[in-house]
Amino acid sequence: MSVQDELRLAGETAQTSPEKAVEIYKRLLADESVSKEESVKIKEQSLLKLGELYQQLNLPTELSELIRNSRSFLASIPKAKSAKLIKTLVDSFSGIPNSLDLQISICKENIQWCIEDKRIFLKQSLETRLVALYLDNKMYTESLQLISTLLKELKRLDDKMVLIEVQLLESQVCHALRSLPKARAALTSARTSANAIYCPPLLQAALDMQSGILHAEEKDYKTAYSYFYETFEGYSSLDHPKAVLALKYMLLCKIMIGSADDVHNIVSGKLALRYAGREVDAMKAVATAHKNRSLLEFEHALATYNEELGKDPIIRSQLASLYDTLQEQNLVRIIEPFSKVEISHIAEMVKLPTAQVETKLSQMILDKVFHGILDQGAGCLIVFEEPAVDKTYEASLDTLKQMSLVVESLYEKAAKLT
Repeated sequence: MSVQDELRLAGETAQTSPEKAVEIYKRLLADESVSKEESVKIKEQSLLKLGELYQQLNLPTELSELIRNSRSFLASIPKAKSAKLIKTLVDSFSGIPNSLDLQISICKENIQWCIEDKRIFLKQSLETRLVALYLDNKMYTESLQLISTLLKELKRLDDKMVLIEVQLLESQVCHALRSLPKARAALTSARTSANAIYCPPLLQAALDMQSGILHAEEKDYKTAYSYFYETFEGYSSLDHPKAVLALKYMLLCKIMIGSADDVHNIVSGKLALRYAGREVDAMKAVATAHKNRSLLEFEHALATYNEELGKDPIIRSQLASLYDTLQEQNLVRIIEPFSKVEISHIAEMVKLPTAQVETKLSQMILDKVFHGILDQGAGCLIVFEEPAVDKTYEASLDTLKQMSLVVESLYEKAAKLT
């Protein structure tokens, strides 16, 4: 049987018996009997197919060994071709669960190999990948150290495409560290670099996504919505799995600005119907709870769709803020008719534990949402009338300011006379 026939057989066998296909691909990689030109093509295809099979079978250790053992072959073929193969094999780890530490280790090994073999562009590409892995693994200090080194190299080489990716990653790391001014600055730099070259749709969508996230953090939900809409369109056109995440962020922005009715209109649209499922249902449930101003419905939605709503840190933090606001609105509405009311009665009405309600009421008093005191001995809340605001202090300050302007004006006129 010729090597071409074996390669075809391996492809057919991969569907029914992947383990048998793995053995055939291994044999083809070890075969040195064919001509060099044919051998290179066969080995390239075998490497890629074997990487795909290891990904499907969730075998990260075998995949890492494949990368290590293929370095001698990769060193013998053109650098551009070997770089593409290495990046594809390293990317194959992304579909394997619980392989983050191994991915980081393999990336470091390959970076060291690139340094020894003087493969500068591949090294920078792998270092960019390593920054993303550090971010996923919450190794923020290591991320920033590597980003700092990478930015200096990329600016010197004027490699704008990789520079945009690194600046975007820097923005994401700074956002994860809650350093929003630095995150905005890094994103602005990335957008400036992107304006100077053709930016691929996938990278443009990632930039728009980050812009939307930062605007949402600043409570500017209308601007955030427009960015998420651009992101959603970009990812949808590419059938990218992140399209549903962009759609969820769009719906979240509508909920946060109190336009819960718009949520149902958006999800029934032609483009959004493709992504119907639990992810979208979770946002619809939150929108319905917010529209009804029901804490019970809100908590039920969070419990029912815990995986869809609690996994993403952006949605989790925004919904925590929304829950807090909803809770305040409910409590203010309940205590409004009373001058004195038992805390247990309030807790019964909002269907929450008494201790939780008491803590929230004390926080609201300190934040001056309403005026009152908690009588813990009697277990009551005493609500005061809104005190009249004495504007004497502000009026005095305004008068002094106006007098200062008059004195300065007289001083200027006197200076002109002399």
